[in-house]
Amino acid sequence: MVALPRLVIAAPASGCGKTTVACGLMAALRARGLAVSGHKVGPDYIDPGYHALATGRAPRNLDPFLCGEELIAPLFRHGAAGAQVAVVEGVMGLFDGVDNTVMPASHAAPANPISPDFGSTAHVARLLGAPVVLVVDAARAGRSVAALAAGFAGFDPRTPVAGVILNQVASDRHERLLRDALAGTGLPVFGVIRRTEGIVTPSRHLGLIPAAERAAPAGQAIDRMGALIAASCDLDALLALAARATALPGPAWSPPPATARITPAPTIAMAGGAAFTFGYTEQAELLEAAGARVARFDPLRDEDLPEGTAGLVLGGGFPEMHASGLSANGRLRDRVAALAARGVPVAAECAGLLYLARTLDDRPMCGVLDVRATMTPKLTLGYRQAVAVTDSVLARAGEVVRGHEFHRTAAVPAAGDQPAWQFGPGAVEGHVAGSVVASYLHTHWAGHPAAAARFTAACAKVPSV
Repeated sequence: MVALPRLVIAAPASGCGKTTVACGLMAALRARGLAVSGHKVGPDYIDPGYHALATGRAPRNLDPFLCGEELIAPLFRHGAAGAQVAVVEGVMGLFDGVDNTVMPASHAAPANPISPDFGSTAHVARLLGAPVVLVVDAARAGRSVAALAAGFAGFDPRTPVAGVILNQVASDRHERLLRDALAGTGLPVFGVIRRTEGIVTPSRHLGLIPAAERAAPAGQAIDRMGALIAASCDLDALLALAARATALPGPAWSPPPATARITPAPTIAMAGGAAFTFGYTEQAELLEAAGARVARFDPLRDEDLPEGTAGLVLGGGFPEMHASGLSANGRLRDRVAALAARGVPVAAECAGLLYLARTLDDRPMCGVLDVRATMTPKLTLGYRQAVAVTDSVLARAGEVVRGHEFHRTAAVPAAGDQPAWQFGPGAVEGHVAGSVVASYLHTHWAGHPAAAARFTAACAKVPSV
């Protein structure tokens, strides 16, 4: 069994430069002619979009909460198939994990409490047997950087830190001071990145602006990140470290095939484009394995749905930033409303919920649901363990799924007469209306693959018109 070389790029906290280093390393290794696989710890959709630009491959997430820790290594092997090296970008601080309160006992939580760092970068690094490189922001520190790095390296013997990359270093003198201090820790320095003003990845209310919304500038930023890391880091030493990872046991994940052949394959339209950028790569793979044909469309540009659409998937994204464009495409909004009225299965998450609403910030949307949505100053963010309240084209009542919320909008009412999910005592959310299920809950279908089979089977029953 041959081991795939792999590294985890981590940091003491958010804002230290993980994304710049991870994307830059992916791009620099690809520029060397290597096939590079990019992965992101956690549920985030935005960073993986930049990974895809840097690697030229489909983005992949690794989230033990959403998918189960037993699937992390198989999903990694699946996503990295054919690659020569893999770079895994961490989330938050190295040991920051899931809050236990998202899994109350009433929602079929495990009998044993999860570990304090469950779902963290450290947890995923252990599951992958991958060495960890710590990105340290040294902008306002001297010798204390050594104490910080040594503390992280010794905090948990199960998660050894193999070395550091120093970011925001001011001068040659500053670099010498940092290197001299770190020499006493035994931690190698794999790179020193000077303060750089030329790389700007703009943000807004939910983090970085997705790469799909700024394709040309995002590509240029990736090129600059790659050049910066190639000039600032010891790529040979990092590749040698990655090669120390041992082979992972067990098979790669693969989407379960359909139990019975579906003929003809139902066409499932999946929203994309600038307004619908949030989605996990495995979702389309699962639908195709279940017997569907997945066809992409852009609600901002396309005036009609793909020919023969028998199902509709509206994932997440930023419809609030594109509300005027979505509203202006009245022809497509009418097509979506007519499709839903005809009983065609529709699965909508977050952005999809807003698109199906009557209005979004007072602009007309599809009107499938009697919901009015507005932008708010409040950020709703976190993992959820949800129980299906109503039978739908995705789940049966009583089934437990894990997901997350990530939005600054509010939908009124939050739940319909037939809610989709219950998050806790009395807390219901989402809408089930005929063959439509819509809510703020984001899910990773690899964690409950029955959703893809169930949805595809429902789409196969739609009469042709």
